Amino acid sequence: MGEAVQTTCYLINKSPSVPLGFDIPERVWSGHDISYSHLEVFRCKAFAHVNKEHRQKLDDKAIPCIFVGYGDEEFGYRLWDPKKRGIIRSRDVVFHEQETMSYSTIPETPKRYGKVDLTRTTPLVRVSTEGGDLDEDPGVDGEPVIEDGDDDEDVQDGEKSPTSQLRRSSRDHHPSTRYPSSEYILIPDEGEPESFKEVQTHKDKIQWMKAMQEERDSLQKNDTYELLKLPEGRKALKNKWVFKLKKDGDKLVKYKACLVVKGFGQKRGIDFDEIFSPVVKMSSIRVILGLVASLDLELEQMDVKTAFLHGDLDEEIYMVQPEGFEKTRKEHLVCKLKKSLYGLKQAPRQWYKKFDSFMMSHEYTKTADHCVCVKTFRGNKFIILLLYVDDMLIVGQDEDMFGDLKKELSKSFDMKDLGPAKQILGMKILRDRKARKLWLSQQQYVDRVLERFNMKGAKLVSTSLANHFKLSKVSCPTSQDEKEAMDAIPYSSAVGSLMYAMVCTRPNCSCSWSC
Repeated sequence: MGEAVQTTCYLINKSPSVPLGFDIPERVWSGHDISYSHLEVFRCKAFAHVNKEHRQKLDDKAIPCIFVGYGDEEFGYRLWDPKKRGIIRSRDVVFHEQETMSYSTIPETPKRYGKVDLTRTTPLVRVSTEGGDLDEDPGVDGEPVIEDGDDDEDVQDGEKSPTSQLRRSSRDHHPSTRYPSSEYILIPDEGEPESFKEVQTHKDKIQWMKAMQEERDSLQKNDTYELLKLPEGRKALKNKWVFKLKKDGDKLVKYKACLVVKGFGQKRGIDFDEIFSPVVKMSSIRVILGLVASLDLELEQMDVKTAFLHGDLDEEIYMVQPEGFEKTRKEHLVCKLKKSLYGLKQAPRQWYKKFDSFMMSHEYTKTADHCVCVKTFRGNKFIILLLYVDDMLIVGQDEDMFGDLKKELSKSFDMKDLGPAKQILGMKILRDRKARKLWLSQQQYVDRVLERFNMKGAKLVSTSLANHFKLSKVSCPTSQDEKEAMDAIPYSSAVGSLMYAMVCTRPNCSCSWSC
């Protein structure tokens, strides 16, 4: 059990520690980031490679072993050789993680032998049956060596085992960052509490409680619900507080708390019916922005605060009182929702219906795109409004024309005037009015995507997919093991993230996927 204890201690030192505030002990001690790319399944079957210069023509190319632990300073693997009954260390290992061996095959105090001709100088290549790419680690020259020890007995011939000295390389070790530990082990939450209970012990309790009070006041001001007794046969939906730190770069802007209904408890036909809500098409945005540039039009932006709270409900929906804000002596009562709330399945649709009725009442007409509203005036003047959930772009010949529309919007909804449009849906808007040119940039979004999937320092190529490489069904996983292995690779997530950039500003990204 000695190897098991050693491996357990090794993994504990690389795991989050509660006394350290969920930091990693080894990182606290060494001051360096921790790599998890070399971890394997304990007691799994493994094969240590033997270089051709150290074996005869008909000798085995690998030694079947059992994985029992890790090296101390080097990322070498400690392997138990059942045939010679000794511990060896190697960096060139193929693991069969699905095949594990019982403890009975590993002695508690394994004997160590002193001579093995398994030296090599090639970089470490790890192959795992769990899926993923081959991961080449340009670390130290790792050669399979015997484990140094003080044992005086040799397993085979009874002679004393000579001490084997581990050869080291002067090259710096650069651990693989293809899949760093931050994405799979620790996910930073920016210091945001997960629940109302956690807020009570949070270091920023005062700020979070203030944000919750502001949200509750907003609900009451909007007359979102009323307290009454739950009718017999009805069920009240639960809710939760969601907390978010609003930041502008590294600068903290605002503590935001939002009351969200757990809409998964709704039943179709009782709590909701239609839920679809349209948004402005990206092609419509590009066309309107093209008109703005060519005709030198004014372009301004507005934002709707708590947009979903403005929608009127057609159904009869009940919700428990917000946690931490229950009415004294009325804790048995529930909230009957008058207006939609975040989390309700029909919330986006009810907001769109409310906004659509407002625009129609002010003589705006819809185009082929249901979220593009146009109103014409005398003298061939016009106003165009584009709506994407709660973001609005307003286009016209004169800023004074926007005044009446902004006033009417502010009377009916809680609005925020952002002035001249500088950014929409994560796209920066850059204008040169003298040259009548306009640019859209998603550089920040693309940088975040590349950083998320560890492609920030990737080498640039003219085409992202070679011409000779053809995708087909033959390449798709067929067995269950292959499918599970592919699930661990964030390929589809990366493609989905890039597709948003493709639809908005990077249509050239679609070329490689259409090959």
